[in-house]
Amino acid sequence: MSTAETPFAATLDRSVRLFKAFRNEQTDRDTFYQTLAEDSARQVNAYAPLDGKIILDVGGGPGYFSDAFRAAGAHYLGLDPDVGELSARGEHGENMIRASGTELPVRTGSVDICYSSNVLEHVPTPHVMLDEMVRVTKSGGTVFMSFTPWYSPWGGHETSPWHFLGGHYARRRFTEKTGAEPKNKFGESLFAFSIGAAIKWAKQCEEATLVRAFPRYHPGWATWIVRVPGLREVASWNLVLVLRKK
Repeated sequence: MSTAETPFAATLDRSVRLFKAFRNEQTDRDTFYQTLAEDSARQVNAYAPLDGKIILDVGGGPGYFSDAFRAAGAHYLGLDPDVGELSARGEHGENMIRASGTELPVRTGSVDICYSSNVLEHVPTPHVMLDEMVRVTKSGGTVFMSFTPWYSPWGGHETSPWHFLGGHYARRRFTEKTGAEPKNKFGESLFAFSIGAAIKWAKQCEEATLVRAFPRYHPGWATWIVRVPGLREVASWNLVLVLRKK
């Protein structure tokens, strides 16, 4: 069964499978990102059928998402500003280019789906990137983005859980303990962005309508968490926003 034919179900088994893959991210990167990309394609397909559609992936990295979305029948274009990410598997992925998410080199209203996974927390001006994603999407098209909120358990990435005591402190502590800077440097390539701020932006966006906000990895019965300010910041782990372009 292809990715496009596989139904999406936010079950507890799925959540456990993703968590197990995440635990091995550092030692088995391929398995984790392939699992995540295939799950993401099924998730997006539940909101916007992928077959035959043009999808722009903002922050596509080394091509795992390219493989999954093309397998689902989409016409894929991915971009990433980081040469290291683009070549993490030895060569650039299929249909990948180097570009910035805050200055998308894409014509206004030209893609059916604009997608981004775990990029916003690495952008100093996330609202600019969100605006750009809406701009390039066709009327009636879908913007589907997810990110790691700052106060989630993984908000500080490899410096977690010390980010709860401050991003600069967590960065210094990591450097002192390991003798090297973290990959995700707070204030340079990692920033604090909250669920509250993301939802506020979505509700105020004049060019698109918020369809749904939910925790990306949770089972369906736990999506209510996003409706509770405060709790959602620490219990969501990862937030998804789905918007429809007007």
